[in-house]
Amino acid sequence: MNRKIDLRVGVLSLAFVATGMLAAPAPGYSQTTGMERRENRRQDRQGARDTRQTGREVGREAKHACRDAGGNPVECRQEKRAVKQGARQNARDMKRND
Repeated sequence: MNRKIDLRVGVLSLAFVATGMLAAPAPGYSQTTGMERRENRRQDRQGARDTRQTGREVGREAKHACRDAGGNPVECRQEKRAVKQGARQNARDMKRND
């Protein structure tokens, strides 16, 4: 009698283990190519933001350097604008040249 019970318990536990192995999820990857494209766009946008931020900082530095050198305020402003516009254009190019 004990052998029958031991056999049933063994078979039942083996069935539970097999079911658990089948129910375990596979490693996670992107489900669709759309998710991959979305992630790429996020990275492109972040790169463009970083480029614009760097352009702002460089523009400020250029304006301060121009003023320290005794430049005309109008010329210094134009120089800062040119630097920032160049950074914006680079950011646009980064997003478009995906």
